[in-house]
Amino acid sequence: MNTRARAELLAAVSRDFPKLGELSVADILEWVRMELGHEEILDGFRPYGGHFAKAQLIGPVLHVLSGNTPHAGLQTVFRAALLGGHHFLKYPTTGLPEVADFVLRVRECAEFEESESGTREVPKDWLRDAAACVVFGSDETIAHFRSILPSSVVLDAHGHRWSLGLVFDDPRCESAPLAARDVAAFNQQGCLSPHDIYVAGDARQYAEVLAKQLDQIERLDPRGAVSVHESAEIAGMRANYRFRAVSDPRVGLWESDGSTAWTVIYEEDPWFAPSCLNRTVFVKPLPETPEKMVAAMGPSLPWVAAVGVWPATPETAEYACALSPSRICPLGSMQQPTLSWHQEGRQSLSPLVRWIDFEPAG
Repeated sequence: MNTRARAELLAAVSRDFPKLGELSVADILEWVRMELGHEEILDGFRPYGGHFAKAQLIGPVLHVLSGNTPHAGLQTVFRAALLGGHHFLKYPTTGLPEVADFVLRVRECAEFEESESGTREVPKDWLRDAAACVVFGSDETIAHFRSILPSSVVLDAHGHRWSLGLVFDDPRCESAPLAARDVAAFNQQGCLSPHDIYVAGDARQYAEVLAKQLDQIERLDPRGAVSVHESAEIAGMRANYRFRAVSDPRVGLWESDGSTAWTVIYEEDPWFAPSCLNRTVFVKPLPETPEKMVAAMGPSLPWVAAVGVWPATPETAEYACALSPSRICPLGSMQQPTLSWHQEGRQSLSPLVRWIDFEPAG
């Protein structure tokens, strides 16, 4: 099966998986061309500068999937199927049914070997045979695979990241429903989930409106169960800010009634505050300049993934650029990255191919 045939199958199957977005054959082939220079360069030698070149999968590829959201798993399997070849899929212990269903549908494109649900260890023969490894997970998970994989294995690691929202001009809080959508999606578990929303103008009023929007979402799309540990984290954070809000007008707290379903914390201090997740979000005043925004991020700055902005204009994007995110997008679409998104600032197809150059005689 050549690249075009794989693209045709993937475009057809992806229609049943909305998290991948609307993808046409032309979109997929254009992505290959953007990253690899020619849409057929995986199929044979094609013109490349003053000679010819062919891109070849560095395989087999071991994909270690994370359990926080199915989105990353779907995308990495999509890329694997597009590149063809042989792939190992290590599922999280909780499994990823949506990803497993997608794999079943695209088996014509590539050869997939899958781990069983609940399995913690990677099969030893996978570690022995893998030529490349794509890892999604915590920094500890990535460090673990660095230590057990041979040095010759190409490692494409996607670790812990923060995301945030920036609201520049919204006196009526029109963007609050969009911010709430980003916070609620995947229960705030993904690297694209915003921890903090920075607001120009009346940030406290925005926090109050955001709380009402999260309450509406909870009625329509309940968060669902969380672990005892997660619930205790939310309760502890709430208790801390509830105590502070009693005597400090620079702090405010809004919380779901009778549950830990959602929490909004207003804090005048712009210092970036990591959320304990599960629909817990901070709202803070937006610093006046990009330089002050960078200072507010503190040690969290190197781990910024995405910035959702309102309004999404070249001017607001330039402000957000100071944070060096890999993605700037309209608020409300933080959880719907395009397939060609440069995750962590890198291309996603090119790290998994090696190049063979051919210089013909004469």
